[in-house]
This record gives sequence, C-alpha cells and structure tokens, in this order.
Amino acid sequence: MDIEQVILNLVGENLFLILLALFIIFCIFAGVRIVPQSEKHVVERFGRLKSVLGPGINFIIPFLDRVAHKISILERQLPTMTQDAITSDNVLVQVDTSVFYRIIEPEKTVYRIRDVDGAIATTVAGIVRSEIGRMELDQVQSNRSQLIHAVKEQLGAQVDDWGIEVTRAEILDVNLDQATRDAMLQQLNAERERRAQVTRAEGQKRAVELQADADLYAAEQEAKARRILAEAEAFATSTIADAIAANGLPAAQYQVALKQVEALNKLGSGPGSNTVVVPANALEAFGDAFKMLTGGRSA
Repeated sequence: MDIEQVILNLVGENLFLILLALFIIFCIFAGVRIVPQSEKHVVERFGRLKSVLGPGINFIIPFLDRVAHKISILERQLPTMTQDAITSDNVLVQVDTSVFYRIIEPEKTVYRIRDVDGAIATTVAGIVRSEIGRMELDQVQSNRSQLIHAVKEQLGAQVDDWGIEVTRAEILDVNLDQATRDAMLQQLNAERERRAQVTRAEGQKRAVELQADADLYAAEQEAKARRILAEAEAFATSTIADAIAANGLPAAQYQVALKQVEALNKLGSGPGSNTVVVPANALEAFGDAFKMLTGGRSA
C-alpha cells in the first residue's frame, strides 16, 4: 500500500508539473502577437483601448489584453461615386468621382467612425456640390485639375479626425443631360459659323486692301512716268529754245523740217502702206533740212 501511494504521489506531482508547463506554454503563445506588415492591431484591456500593435513581434498580457480589431493599412479605393450638382449658370451635371485613402491611425478610425466608406462618400458628395456650385459649366470642363485639388484638400482636412489620409482623388467624368448637350451642340455650330464668317470677311477685307495698294502703286508709277516725260519734253524744249536763240530762224526751220521728215517716215512704215502720197512741199522740206544739216556741218 505504501508503494502504491508513492506511485500515485509521483504521478500526481508529474501531472501537475505537466499541466503547469502546458499552461506556461499556452500563456507564452497567447502573449505573443505577430503582426503582418500590411496591418495594425488594436488591443483592448477590459474593453478600453490599451495600445496599437505595429508590424513585427509584439507582446500582450494574456487574459487581460485582447486584439479587438485588425486593421489593414493598405491603400483603399472607394467605388466610383456619382453626384448630381448644379453649376453657377444653372446647368445640371453628373460628376463621377473616385477616392483613394489609407488608414494611418487605426485607434481613431475604430472609435470615432462606424462606416468609413459611407462617411467619405457623403463628404465627397458635399464637397463636389459646393465646388461646382461656384463654377460655370465651361470652368467645370476646363478646370478639372482645380476641382480635383479642392476635393482632395478639403476631404483630407475633414477626415483627419478619423485617422485617415487621402492619397488621391479623381474626377472621372462630367456628364450632361441630353437637353443640355443639344443646346451646347447648337451653340458650338453657331460659334463655328461665326468664326467662318469672320474669316471670310477678313479675307475680303485683305483682298480689297491689296487691290487698293496695287491701284495706288500703278497710279504712282504712271504719275512718275508722266513726270519723267514732262521733264524730258521740257529739257528738249529748253534745248531747242537755246538753239533758236543762238542760231536764229534757220534753227527753227531745221526743227520744223526735221519733224516733217519724221512724220513721213512713220507714214511710210505703217502696216499696209505700199503707196505713199508725198505733199508738193515735201521735197522742199527734205531739201531745206539737208541744206541746214550740211550747212551746219560746214559751219
């Protein structure tokens, strides 16, 4: 009986040690938390926030602490959202937006907001309506980058209390109703026609200006030619007058005879002039011119 009692005591002691060892091993495993690189774990103690575990090996107190939330810190994309908005010139538009964000402070996200995606979507809708309400339709189409910047800046300021960082905001499309599209198409066609008319008018104006310049140039050249001819004739007249003043009546008779000879030459050289009628005093004119010419040379 004593031997059996000793064996039972040994077995009981060993079993206790085994159970104690198992309990210690379990506590070690329960107190060690390995957090992936893409996550952060929120630890609570008796229902209150205790700490936030970062990537790597972390230790907690078993049975007192527990991992209440496992939050992914990867960048997230909200589904494409469509908001109706009215521009300052009373045009209804539908704006498709998309937002990218990531959680940087999980303790704020967990305890300050319930539906993160829904809250961000509502905030974006309000910002888009407010910004487009300050713009005309043409500004919405041309200043899309300005609208994107405004959405990102204002959204980032409002979600900062939720531990969220807005990494990117996009305006994917701005759609119009059919009536507005038809009106814009008519306006575009009218603008194209106006530009075409302006172009034609400018072309006609340029043609008139060029023609006027050409006419003015022709008139100037003609006036210049007449002035040169008048100067030549004046010079010739002055020369003849000087000759008459120097030689008297013979010089005048020589000039008259010379003109008669030139007139007869032109008459004889005309087309179809096979027969030339010479006046009775033509021979005398030739003779007088010859006598004056030879007389002038001998002199």
